Amino acid sequence: MVTLKSTSTIFPSKPTPGGVLQLSENDQKMQWTHAPLISIYKTTSDNNEKPTTLETLKDSLSRALVPYYPLAGRLRWIHGGRLELHCNAKGAQLLEAYSEAKLDELGDFAPTKAVEDLIPKVDYGSPIEDWPLMLVQVTRFSCGGLCVGTAISHTMVDGWSTAKFFNAWAKLARGDELEENEMPFHDRTILRSSEPLLPPRFEHIEFTKPPLLLGHTDAKEEQMKETCATILKVTKEQVQGLRKKANEIPHQDMEMVVTRPYSRYEAVASHLWRCICKARASDNSQPTRLSLGLDYRSRLKPSLPLGYFGNTVLHPVTSTCVHGDLLSKPLSYAAGKIREAIDRMTDEYIRSALDFITSQEDVSPLRSGFHIRAYTKTPNFLGNPNVSVGSWINLPFYCVDYGWGKPIYVGPGLLNDDGKSFIMSSPAADGSLLIALRLQTEYMDSFKKLFYEDIHCHQAKL
Repeated sequence: MVTLKSTSTIFPSKPTPGGVLQLSENDQKMQWTHAPLISIYKTTSDNNEKPTTLETLKDSLSRALVPYYPLAGRLRWIHGGRLELHCNAKGAQLLEAYSEAKLDELGDFAPTKAVEDLIPKVDYGSPIEDWPLMLVQVTRFSCGGLCVGTAISHTMVDGWSTAKFFNAWAKLARGDELEENEMPFHDRTILRSSEPLLPPRFEHIEFTKPPLLLGHTDAKEEQMKETCATILKVTKEQVQGLRKKANEIPHQDMEMVVTRPYSRYEAVASHLWRCICKARASDNSQPTRLSLGLDYRSRLKPSLPLGYFGNTVLHPVTSTCVHGDLLSKPLSYAAGKIREAIDRMTDEYIRSALDFITSQEDVSPLRSGFHIRAYTKTPNFLGNPNVSVGSWINLPFYCVDYGWGKPIYVGPGLLNDDGKSFIMSSPAADGSLLIALRLQTEYMDSFKKLFYEDIHCHQAKL
């Protein structure tokens, strides 16, 4: 379906700082594989025929790699499963590709095999010192549409840093210059632990193994099961209905203290969690927990510099509950579990979590959810009976305009694990949401039916 036409190495357009850039402990616990993202653009025939389109992207990327020079470097393994970054300006990789297909043939852009072909591939069999930290594949479609597929090492950046970089690159591609307040902040040592190292001050359940299916001693059997991916569309009215339902505290639960209304994310994630558990139809005593991604930039005291470039996401988990409680109690019960996990992430808790990572002789066991299938069979399987729900709701991906207009869709190019999902803003910017989800195939149809039936049930009662 996709034919590669050329491959180029893009170097910074000016000399950049060299040497080793100290990574934070948060960087160290992230996956060293490359996070895949697709951005779809419907360009006009005039834009598609411009011979300078690819050259403009190359030139602007070269200039973007000057302030964002760490992305042109290379990683190297050191002790304890950790990595160090060498700022050696070896460059990023840009591939040009063509597809005879039309954008419409990709449907809703769910991360299926066809969509995976739009993401540049990394040769993980080669030494890590040879891997570009950022790869870009620009695929032109026969209809004139474009896909900018990217793969960036998760050791380097989280979603917010990625979005900031893409917006900077796009601004340069449009012919504008970056302002001083748009420059990245690269000193990651501000997240280093205190010396001498303090022991963790909390019980960090986010670093413990998730519950297993009852009767199982490991997750190997579940990891082997066939999975499939989908995109769910949730209208503004449906989101509002779920929020209202989540914020209805039954009389018998009035002891619950809710200091602020549950958010869109909390309401939708709660509904998603319950419906997945219901579709899996396990024993009522089956334990389950939900993992979420939380950006703590503004939760630290003082907060991190606005342009901090790196990873500032931890993955708090809900306390373990059982299916029977999750499904028999109102939506506010699940939302309360999620709120409890979010509120746990105070400045002191976050710094304790970073100290916990620092204290580990080997950080490898803390990593989970790799972005390639060869590494999915890990001890940290987050699927059945558990769920992972990330949020991209506030990430500014839909502002990324390289000169062809704003994207019509931005989403993950791959979801590797059962139970893994992202809640995303929709391109309509009308309050509706999209959910990218991978689930074991045997449960997908039942889940979809329950997901929308239960939403309609909630709305009917309002």
